[in-house]
Amino acid sequence: MTESDEISLQQRFEEVIASENKLVIQEFLNNQNISDVAELIYDNEAYETQIISHLSIHRAASVFKILDLAEQKTIIKDLPPFKSAELLNELPADDRVAFLEELPTGTVRELIKTLDPEERKITLELLGYPENSVGRLMTPEYVYVYEYNTVVEVVETIRRFGTNSETVDVIYVINYKGELLDDLRIRDIILAPPEAKVSELMDGRFIALKANDDQEKANEVFKMNNRVALAVTDDKNILLGIVTIDDVLWIATEEFTEDIQKFGGTEALEAPYLDISIPKLIKKRVGWLIILLFGEMLTASAMQYFQVELESATVLALFIPLIVSSGGNSGSQASTLIIQAMALGELSINDWWRVMRRELISGLLLGLILGSIGFMRVYLWQQLHIYNYGEYWHLIASTVSISIMGIVLWGSLVGSMLPLLLKKLKLDPAASSAPFVATLVDVTGIVLYFSVAYFFLKGILL
Repeated sequence: MTESDEISLQQRFEEVIASENKLVIQEFLNNQNISDVAELIYDNEAYETQIISHLSIHRAASVFKILDLAEQKTIIKDLPPFKSAELLNELPADDRVAFLEELPTGTVRELIKTLDPEERKITLELLGYPENSVGRLMTPEYVYVYEYNTVVEVVETIRRFGTNSETVDVIYVINYKGELLDDLRIRDIILAPPEAKVSELMDGRFIALKANDDQEKANEVFKMNNRVALAVTDDKNILLGIVTIDDVLWIATEEFTEDIQKFGGTEALEAPYLDISIPKLIKKRVGWLIILLFGEMLTASAMQYFQVELESATVLALFIPLIVSSGGNSGSQASTLIIQAMALGELSINDWWRVMRRELISGLLLGLILGSIGFMRVYLWQQLHIYNYGEYWHLIASTVSISIMGIVLWGSLVGSMLPLLLKKLKLDPAASSAPFVATLVDVTGIVLYFSVAYFFLKGILL
């Protein structure tokens, strides 16, 4: 949509709202694209509840499920009780659960009471699955048939029950026990002879998720297979529901956002930045800052340990920021690359040796490049008389150069191995954020720097 179209839509919205004619408002809103109505809600927060109220209930549910959590909470809070109940009952079960699991327990309890008995039963069943499991994502609304059905019977089943299904792109085949036997694409059914039986179309090469699987696994399975929906079964292969690609994409976006926030050294935010209160924002950030502060205290302690060396050769202090930042930067780079590769399924814990070998080589080569630049820095400043390092300038240059080489190599190894170690310990690899790795490398960088300096300058400047 162009900017002029947006302006035109906003102007028309203001005109129909000003008319206060309910029928005109309903007709206008029901004739807009779902995404355009969502934009109107974002741009006219004072009217968000009114917009939802004037939409047909089916379109209201379609708009509601694509809104941000903050807007969803406001709308449910401000709608009349009967209208909020109608809206929640209309939402697909998986979208309803995704909304409810973000609310306080007391609020969830009250809202569940407003659901119809059947919808309440389904919602409670889905909420009973572990948090972040596939069971929380699935919907029980799907079309299933039996292997003895003919294509004509399958088409009739789709016509009867497809309206309430989230998708009819895939039809599921079960037996009398409810066990999943296969899944058939709608294309295969349409192109088959009318008298053909389902058993003739089956090849047994179906893909299914387990209800207790982690949602990240669902993301990986969808990524590796060209599917718009996947079956969800229990441990006995009983078909429980399906997960559709739109839900998985939504989860993947949330996971990506959380990981980006953790990379920056903060806890994941449950709502948009501007909707988080200042006290809650401080709470999310202060924990990591305290941990990092204690880490930097160790850096200060390391420098105090080498206080005598610093007093004997004050020139060494000039290069401390250069040394530690080089290690922190290489470590941050490595951790970011490894965490991203793990998130994309490009490597696993079993690849640790391949990762270490690659980082040993790349870290060494990067260290040689940066170390050479460090040596040239001292050399040029000495030769151009920008700074006088004394008669032992070449030893100082060697100290700086080798220290940079060592700390860059060490930073690369720490940054690459720490995410894999956390994954092995069943912890979130994103917790090995760039600030955390940088702080860890800072401490060891000081020790390495002065150890190298002691080797080169013992008996001369130290």
